[in-house]
Amino acid sequence: MGKYFGTDGFRGVANESLTAVHAFRVGRFLGYYFSKGKETRPRIVVGKDTRLSSYMFEYALAAGATASGADVYLLHVTTTPSVSYVTRTEAFDCGVMISASHNPYTDNGIKLLGAGGEKMDDGVTALLEEYLDGGELPFATGERIGRTVDFVAGRNRYLAYLLSLPRCSFRGLRVGLDCANGSAWAISKAVFDALGAQVFAVSAEPNGTNINLSCGSTHINRLKELVKEKSLDVGFAFDGDADRCICVDERGETVDGDAVLYVCARYLKARGELDGNGVVATVMSNLGLSRSLSRAGIDCTLTDVGDRFVYAEMLKSGYVLGGEQSGHVIFSKYEATGDGIVTALKMTEIMLESKCPLSCLTEGFTVFPQRLLNVRVKDKRAIVADESVRAAVRREEERLGGGRILLRASGTEPLVRVLVEGENAAACERALIKMETALHEADCASGDSHGAV
Repeated sequence: MGKYFGTDGFRGVANESLTAVHAFRVGRFLGYYFSKGKETRPRIVVGKDTRLSSYMFEYALAAGATASGADVYLLHVTTTPSVSYVTRTEAFDCGVMISASHNPYTDNGIKLLGAGGEKMDDGVTALLEEYLDGGELPFATGERIGRTVDFVAGRNRYLAYLLSLPRCSFRGLRVGLDCANGSAWAISKAVFDALGAQVFAVSAEPNGTNINLSCGSTHINRLKELVKEKSLDVGFAFDGDADRCICVDERGETVDGDAVLYVCARYLKARGELDGNGVVATVMSNLGLSRSLSRAGIDCTLTDVGDRFVYAEMLKSGYVLGGEQSGHVIFSKYEATGDGIVTALKMTEIMLESKCPLSCLTEGFTVFPQRLLNVRVKDKRAIVADESVRAAVRREEERLGGGRILLRASGTEPLVRVLVEGENAAACERALIKMETALHEADCASGDSHGAV
């Protein structure tokens, strides 16, 4: 991770740690970098979510890129995976998504995508960070100055692509959608409507400040209540930029990203389509995932947290399926990054072709008790590496007897994320309390503690 760009782009509080000037300079760099050695102007495609500040960042970035000699194609409000799709299928030099994903509306972010639709190479972002710290670039002049293009047609082509994926009609199915008042609010309902489902959508009235507000994939209770109240067959909740999807079965029970991987892996294996006979997950996935997959004769490879690491391992291992517990799921046959709507479509297709409800498909998936805590500290990387903290991890893992403790520095906030997992919920709770104390003590050793959140 660099100074500005973490595992999911450049993210911060709008006009505080991430300003319109930052967006302008990001655009200036991208326009200049992709102009080098080209006779024609480079093409950059840009999308945004529904946050109030996304409009400001979109136009600031476009101004910077055109000032450096690039043509900027504006998708306007759309999803991160749609930007990825359009970038790789329309031969753009790069793609940009203005979004802070599941964060509140006061935050925003800039995600950069390479020509293949994947997260941009670290070497390019390293050069960009050098420029952000005070570099200078020449302006384009004359006919080299770029222009902006209204590119709603690109979003429509993505919509048509989504409609082409399912192998069956959804007619007669009652589906709930929680659109998080974000990027999925129009696209997801349009797709399920066109495929014949009876759709019940909530959190589909964005106003600029209600994105992710007590809704979406990180606040699943609203969708669970909808599914039970309306007696729906299934529900899907997206995050702000719709690259995540959390499911709710017909009983109103949560089906997270780990369970989605389990269902999809078994389905693909049964059809002879699980290339490499394996799945890529992350270190944050539940221990039950790897053990449940093992019982089904399927391998599970773990990577660092972040869908970019999942996708890289999928390419390396030749696997077609990977994802995260948070709901980022990648089907490499269709995409280069997580796409919540694709996940929802595939899960619906599996239900219909298997002729059984989602609760039946998740049978055999064992979930170990997990406890999670975010602890605010002054120097997250130093705390994770602190020997007293590492000693506490070893001590508590021994007490768990077969469980595990994972510490991870947040990619976007001054937090240490603590995961405790084991067969006994009470033992996990005790270990979490011990780890919180150890982290506070280590933080206090270097100054005043900032407390837990």
